[in-house]
Amino acid sequence: MSDNNNKQQTKNNQPTSNWFESWFDTQYYHILYKERNDEEAQLLMDNLTNYLNLPEDAKILDLACGKGRHAIYLNSLGFEVTGVDLSENSIKEASEFANDKLHFKVHDMRETCNEKYDAIFNLFTSFGYFEDNADNYKTIKAIHNSLTETGFGVIDFMNVDYVIENLVADEIKSVDGIDFHIQRYYKDDHIFKEISFEDNGEKFHFTEKVQALRLEDFERIMEEAGIYLLDIFGDYKLRKFYKNQSERLIMIFK
Repeated sequence: MSDNNNKQQTKNNQPTSNWFESWFDTQYYHILYKERNDEEAQLLMDNLTNYLNLPEDAKILDLACGKGRHAIYLNSLGFEVTGVDLSENSIKEASEFANDKLHFKVHDMRETCNEKYDAIFNLFTSFGYFEDNADNYKTIKAIHNSLTETGFGVIDFMNVDYVIENLVADEIKSVDGIDFHIQRYYKDDHIFKEISFEDNGEKFHFTEKVQALRLEDFERIMEEAGIYLLDIFGDYKLRKFYKNQSERLIMIFK
């Protein structure tokens, strides 16, 4: 899970608003997920850009870019890339890598961009964070409205049925001297990840909460939004999608 998604967070039992607005802005989110597989991410970027046959001067938007690992790699391939995220701290860090063809800014994915892009990538389950289903429609519509006439949208989401079948209920992950106690479960059409840990004598608890959106859910939203779903893949090698076997649900649309 980004894995990023709907969650509420508490610090000393003080609730905040949207979980992703608080959790993604903390240093602990980046500590916990620091060991993500860059080679796997780069494989997806290589395969997507080749499959889409993007021109060398293509403009790409990395939507919900975090600290910019996908955007930075795409820029290294020669593309003009803009990375956007709701987390001000993430954008601040990512901006250290900015150049003439790599830009970062704070942006809400529900809002249409001021510029048009040849491709918009929403990667690593950076979708389904919102409590209101209407926000899913707004996000996909905003992606579509921000594309050029020949542009492509890509959403890389978890394959819910595979994830539920293979959930690791309890795990302790030790990173940088912090023991993250993680519990995962499926409830009320959401996949939850409870994260508890202690640092410098202070206890923390965060709850990631991602909507369990399946292919048929995305198909319905896209149909309502007048969007054409071009292709579906089941992993980062862009192999065929199988409902019960594929690890990912990768959708290409325009």
